[in-house]
Amino acid sequence: MVGPVLRSLWSSTRNSFSSSVSSIAPKPYLLPPRASALARAFSAATAASDATSPSSALNPSRLRNVAVIAHVDHGKTTLMDRLLRQCGADIPHERAMDSISLERERGITIASKVTAIPWKEYELNMVDTPGHADFGGEVERVVGMVEGAILVVDAGEGPLAQTKFVLAKALKYGLRPILLLNKVDRPAVSEEMCNEVESLIFDLFANLGASEEQLDFPVLYASAKEGWASTTYTKDPPADARNMSRLLDAIISHVPPPTANLEAPFQMLVSMMERDFYLGRILTGRVSSGSIRVGDRVHGLRHKDSGVEKIEEGKVVKLMKKKGTKWP
Repeated sequence: MVGPVLRSLWSSTRNSFSSSVSSIAPKPYLLPPRASALARAFSAATAASDATSPSSALNPSRLRNVAVIAHVDHGKTTLMDRLLRQCGADIPHERAMDSISLERERGITIASKVTAIPWKEYELNMVDTPGHADFGGEVERVVGMVEGAILVVDAGEGPLAQTKFVLAKALKYGLRPILLLNKVDRPAVSEEMCNEVESLIFDLFANLGASEEQLDFPVLYASAKEGWASTTYTKDPPADARNMSRLLDAIISHVPPPTANLEAPFQMLVSMMERDFYLGRILTGRVSSGSIRVGDRVHGLRHKDSGVEKIEEGKVVKLMKKKGTKWP
């Protein structure tokens, strides 16, 4: 399917990939089709024999692929925690998406994380990205995996340097943005301040060459710390509105679904790679067409000026999908 991210574990047969994630991130990987297989959007089925796939696996119109982008400390990772909890995920601690010990120790996101959360009859594939400038390459690597982006901005600080960087990448890839003014619950934040920040961000969009479609972005006001988002300015929403429902609904209505061509040969653009001692490489990326199942032979290809070069051949040994904070 177009738009999904497939997370696959596969064994190598020759010509090992480079261990550098960035060296393979921009390279498309073309793999053979399998008519009876099913590639889930954003990540694949847990196993080829899984017969209880969600309806979204067969209906791309029920999928939304979204990245959360922001300047460091503007509340992006806290927002991800609240979205996960809103959709029923078990959150054992704060910063649930940060799995690297240094991330929890320093309180910053270093590597991008991918997960899927259910909302109503839809499935939202979310990518949490780093906000620190030192890890800006992570943002550039994953924005090609999604159709939309939630731009989180501290309402008290307004857009800062990294805000411009991550927004420029999102606009360059044609993503549909949603603006979330965070931390509006703080005493120093007023409605006039939020209006001024909105104007600054609109000017930033225009200066970065946003299209008319991208300039027509929804604005929400939120307190990720308290776990709510509103379509109108408020510091104290009513009890039945103290949740993230309005943001989740905005994702559904504003971000377009991925397109799909199940009949075409399987293709996946790898954006992230990890290693497992027992299973080998774990590849996460965007599936642009076709389908795959456990046991299929796969070929890694690299585009060069002189043409396409085959860099590895292997076999898929497992397909997995992360939902919330858990693997099935």
